[in-house]
Amino acid sequence: MNPQFLRRRVAVIGAGIFGVSSAVHLARMGARVTLITEERPASGASGRSLSWLNSARMRSAEYHQLRIIGIDRYRTLAAQLPSATWLRFDGALTWDADNEANAISKVYAHERRIGYDARLLRADEVAAVTPGVNGHVIPSQGAIFNPGEGWVDLPSLIDLLLREFSALGGTLVSEAGRASINVVNGRVAGVKAANGTYIEADAALLAVGPSVPQVVAEVGYRIPDASPIGLLVRTKPIDVALRAVLNTPRVAVRPTPTGALVLDSGWSEREVGRRADGTFEVKDSTVQGLLTEASAVLEGNPKLALDSYGVGRKPIPGDGEPVFGELPGISGYHIAFSHSGATLGLIAGELLADEIVTGEAHPMLEPFRPGRFS
Repeated sequence: MNPQFLRRRVAVIGAGIFGVSSAVHLARMGARVTLITEERPASGASGRSLSWLNSARMRSAEYHQLRIIGIDRYRTLAAQLPSATWLRFDGALTWDADNEANAISKVYAHERRIGYDARLLRADEVAAVTPGVNGHVIPSQGAIFNPGEGWVDLPSLIDLLLREFSALGGTLVSEAGRASINVVNGRVAGVKAANGTYIEADAALLAVGPSVPQVVAEVGYRIPDASPIGLLVRTKPIDVALRAVLNTPRVAVRPTPTGALVLDSGWSEREVGRRADGTFEVKDSTVQGLLTEASAVLEGNPKLALDSYGVGRKPIPGDGEPVFGELPGISGYHIAFSHSGATLGLIAGELLADEIVTGEAHPMLEPFRPGRFS
């Protein structure tokens, strides 16, 4: 490792899981790090994520490998924190709608072929494997149980990482307003925030979720953006036997550390409206519909009550694959933009920090460079 890189001053913009994870890994490697965020930590997409830790179904081999290593990092953390209630590996159960598009058998064959831990269950087998599920709604094609999957409560993880970041001497600047990266002669010179804060830096990481494409467009780069509106509904605590994550045709359900459940779906996101001022409108019928759909897939069909919901854009690159690394032609300007923020949160921060500190490109990030859109 070249010692000169260890003296680098690095600014990280965004205090979601990518930004905070990267900041901690940078600080561990000896960099002087300032983490700056528009609002509060975990107030964006990381605060309203289903946070399902998985590499289920089908994607590129490189993306699958990165996700598998991402899950490995969480298993290491879980072993270090056995009493953590916010990080669990109780598996996940998924099934498709009972129609011609049902792909469960094809997905199961694919997962077996790549060595991904999977079991194809009939409806009457589910209760003995993962309790709390209403087996009557599982179609004849069956459901896949992936015992190695889990979930994480990202705000709890971010809080843990921020405490370490502070102990390592990192600086957190919260509620600074929108920040931009100052580029001079093709190199990062610093970061300026709307509140007047200016941070001199040799390198910067932009990790502002769905806003990344808009920000990099200001310096002449195009990153295709498919970020939809995301809606995550949180119930009041409920006594149910469910411990696994459920991914079903009409609703996804995840337990939480407090005994509540969090819910999302594709159809409910499409019902969210956008007002002229850019704010979002969520209908009561949409929220109640999610609660009803969740009740239907749970054993005993318990009555679920709304506690709160979060709404905002969900970061998804246009081609579905992550975008990690340095922008071509601008020395020190790094970005992190991806779906699967929870699954990739720890490993992405680790690999990005390694690149920023050492100046050496990591081969695992090679397929995901922003330069592929040039």
